[in-house]
Amino acid sequence: MYNFITGPLLWLSFIIFFGGLAWRVVSYIRGLDWRLDRVAYRAHPKEGLKGALQSILHWLFPYGSHGWRAKPVYTLVFFVFHVGVVVVPLFLVGHAVILEERWGIRWWPTIPMWLADTLTIGVIVSTVFIIIRRIGLPEVRILTTLYDYFLLALTVTPFVTGFVVVQRLGDYTFWLYVHILSAELLLIFIPFTKLYHVVGFFLSRGQIGADFGIKRAYKAKRGFAW
Repeated sequence: MYNFITGPLLWLSFIIFFGGLAWRVVSYIRGLDWRLDRVAYRAHPKEGLKGALQSILHWLFPYGSHGWRAKPVYTLVFFVFHVGVVVVPLFLVGHAVILEERWGIRWWPTIPMWLADTLTIGVIVSTVFIIIRRIGLPEVRILTTLYDYFLLALTVTPFVTGFVVVQRLGDYTFWLYVHILSAELLLIFIPFTKLYHVVGFFLSRGQIGADFGIKRAYKAKRGFAW
């Protein structure tokens, strides 16, 4: 069972994950239309690239944008959640062991277990905060559906079960299998749900930044192309 879910099933999960994300990225780029978006994308590429990078970087770091600074507590929780969600799966010692066992990768960097535990707890606590916020704030509650709660549960389950495995609480083998299967299920769902924003964020923020950069360049130099 272990060999199957960390071998063929893991491969299948990665194929769907990367293939699905590639399809979403290509679809997004092919869907750009300067006539609809009112942006001449081929004009002023330097200003467009600069605007795209600025937009991404301002939103990629805590309090880097006016939007983040307007909600300091939520911003902190948001970044604790997302840093943990990204760093722990990529650099956990246990995952590096699987990479070495299955694919002979021995150079993969890892983080100390105390840091992994801290980030995992941060993800779990942040999830609780996000749920309370969705329930407690009317302007957020009205936009929240069962689908959103499902995605939160799908995201946090590998971290809860992984923490249980590391702390050896309960039946180790059972929770290990649940942890691996839930993580693979998450990988499969990411490209086809709102969780696609793991790459969609960079595309949308880059497009918005390029939009403003190009339009500012046109306004400053010789007017718009339309």
